[in-house]
Amino acid sequence: MLAVFLIYSPDRGDLIELTPQLVLTMWAAGIAGGAVPIALWRIVGRGFHLLVAGSSALMGVGALVFDQHSGTIAGLALLATAVCLERRPKWMAAAFGAAAVCFIVPAVSTGGPLLAVSGALTLGAVTDEMLLGHWYLVDPRLPRWALKSLDAAAGIGLVADAALLISKGGLSWESDALVVGWAFVALGAMSMLLIVAVWFALGEPGYNGVMAATGLSYLAVLTVIGATITGRSLLGDGSSLLSG
Repeated sequence: MLAVFLIYSPDRGDLIELTPQLVLTMWAAGIAGGAVPIALWRIVGRGFHLLVAGSSALMGVGALVFDQHSGTIAGLALLATAVCLERRPKWMAAAFGAAAVCFIVPAVSTGGPLLAVSGALTLGAVTDEMLLGHWYLVDPRLPRWALKSLDAAAGIGLVADAALLISKGGLSWESDALVVGWAFVALGAMSMLLIVAVWFALGEPGYNGVMAATGLSYLAVLTVIGATITGRSLLGDGSSLLSG
């Protein structure tokens, strides 16, 4: 079972619990938020919007298992609304944006506002990038600038998230948290390396560049998840990430 960590936040002046619900709501908010520009770009059809809404909803439903927060419930309802508004891109984008706000509310209440937003931005951008990259199999004519935009957002979010964690003591771990501490450093560095690699892969001519970028973004999703969790755990008491 994933452990619950007590994290001190100077901004809030109280203890914050890093729970599966926190990570899942940040992730749901990020995916829904990333769907906003994609909807406004009008480069994909209903199938992709269903995929993004379903991915965000999956995280939201997972969060409900741990805490039936009203914000999570409202976010799920707004995702369903967004899908129904597929023929009206602006309204659909607004519904996705509202869902992201609703999902971020429980994340802010347990993880602090800045870390909740930076975590959501990183997790959401890299996940939407991976999903959109796979959609190029459906339509290879999709513009590469869309993937580059999401990749840039993921990089900005990762840097901001790491800076916030470090400013709160993320690199000042105790001796009993050495493994977790170095895991945070390694996963963060690997995440940035993969994000940069995606950017340059998209500059390669031919469809092979997009295929490489999609594969790299899939790996980035995994490393970003690890960096998000381990970084926040270091602000606690240095306990193990897993407990019996």
